Amino acid sequence: MNILAIDPGPVVSAYVVWDGRDILDMGISDNYELLALVGGDNAAEELVIEQICSYGMAVGASVFETVFWSGRFAEAWRGGFHRMPRMDVKMHLCHNSRAKDKNISQALRDRFGEVGTKKAPGRLYGVKKDIWAALALAVSWFDKKAGSPVIKTKGG
Repeated sequence: MNILAIDPGPVVSAYVVWDGRDILDMGISDNYELLALVGGDNAAEELVIEQICSYGMAVGASVFETVFWSGRFAEAWRGGFHRMPRMDVKMHLCHNSRAKDKNISQALRDRFGEVGTKKAPGRLYGVKKDIWAALALAVSWFDKKAGSPVIKTKGG
């Protein structure tokens, strides 16, 4: 099962296509370009988008724009899609709701090995910036689908 995971943003978004073992494709793309990828031919059978959740704090225009793009990606997808809150990803990979991006990327490196170098690339070679968040989402969703008892989500 290949998963297209998207960490949406207001202008650009990160994505990963993950087969449960390896990254098949990844990048940070302009949202219009990613919209074409989502709606066109790609190697994925499932789409999962990081769900925007409110934790009681005021948000600005960029959050609303990100929500808008999440909806556009979901609508462009050719079938059913899934959303997973960032909190579920944190709890699955780090077992701590206060985990930061640094903790999540370290958990992924602990699981899959170091990024490596151009001469000696690791399985995570090329992962950077928001691609870490997209990969974390893909791995967490894949584990959930595979029946890992670690993830505890509300409502699916």
